Amino acid sequence: MRHGNRIAMTSNTPTNRQGWKVMWVAFAVAVFGWGLGFYGPPVYLPVLNARHGWSISLISSAITAHYLVGAVLIANLPAAYRRFGIAHVTMAGAVLAAAGAMAWANAAEPWHLVPALLLSALGWAATSGAALNALVSPWFDKDRPKAISMAFNGASVGGIVFTPLWMVLIATLGMPGAALVLGAAMIIVVVPLAVLVLQVTPAGAAGQMVEPTPRRDLMRRGAFITISAAFALGLFAQIGLFAHLIVRLTPDFGAVVGAAAVSVVTVFAIFGRTVLAWLLGGRDRRLAMAASLSMQAVGSVFLAMGDGPLPLALGCVLFGLGVGNLTSMMPLIVQNEFRPADVGTVVALVTAINQAVFALAPGAFGWLRDLTESYSVAFLIAGAVQLVAALVLAMGRRYS
Repeated sequence: MRHGNRIAMTSNTPTNRQGWKVMWVAFAVAVFGWGLGFYGPPVYLPVLNARHGWSISLISSAITAHYLVGAVLIANLPAAYRRFGIAHVTMAGAVLAAAGAMAWANAAEPWHLVPALLLSALGWAATSGAALNALVSPWFDKDRPKAISMAFNGASVGGIVFTPLWMVLIATLGMPGAALVLGAAMIIVVVPLAVLVLQVTPAGAAGQMVEPTPRRDLMRRGAFITISAAFALGLFAQIGLFAHLIVRLTPDFGAVVGAAAVSVVTVFAIFGRTVLAWLLGGRDRRLAMAASLSMQAVGSVFLAMGDGPLPLALGCVLFGLGVGNLTSMMPLIVQNEFRPADVGTVVALVTAINQAVFALAPGAFGWLRDLTESYSVAFLIAGAVQLVAALVLAMGRRYS
């Protein structure tokens, strides 16, 4: 095998100890990767605005560019794995994510945001959902939904832990100090785990060394089009709503409780993802995800029209229960409908398209908020978009 990888038992072995070790490494990668690469940029926005007086639009544009550049890199992630190996790409991702966080934190001129976003995009691509799927999927067959669900729960834990941790460390150490501590912690944790665990290759992976289907042919398939469209729409609605949730809830709950509600939503995301993974079994994965999107749509309506704590709290719960499924269910549907040799490429392409689309959501929701002077229209549109995504997934069953 390349890169000195050792070969271990296949994913069908009853006692897949190495596979579960890899899953926990992926969990750790998700905690740090999403804590810096996904939940970090929204923290940078108010801090850089307050420190330098740079406009919100300038910093927001840099954050959007972070996600858009990351989308391009994610689309090429399978090629990087084939050339350098999963362990080396993951180690490089940890170092680049840490370097990116420190570059954002130490930016002193607007042009400094350019190298910062390039570094952070490289780190984010190597720790994104496509990366987690690439780490975990080769090791599992029957238990794949449970393993992927657990790995992606690390992303939710990253949101619960890192958002308040960023704020506490910034208040005590300043933004450069906070970035140094969290970036160093990521390197110290992730790099040794990658060296010790990720250089072992499942024996079953040898069977996946067949010629992959050209990307343009994959992207023409009805299964690809419906999966990509549904998850891009769902994530556009979800990220847009998430980005403005604190502002929406503050008039009814206050700033502190409104911010805490985001953590509550993330807790329900873990619960919803875990329960669905355990109940999924041999059930239709498209229909299960369509039901999850429909539940989110109901939650979005409550958040749009709710007046008072009770309906808004119910909206947070219903919306939150489906949040995690939008990241973990896509790889599971892809694995049901594409050849093993093509799964990594399809997941990376869909993830890249999703990210390019949802990068535009915070700005679009903000524009609607300013135009209508409330969040009702924006959140109702989110609910409608989620229902359309559910319909696209369900109708796409004929291609599966």
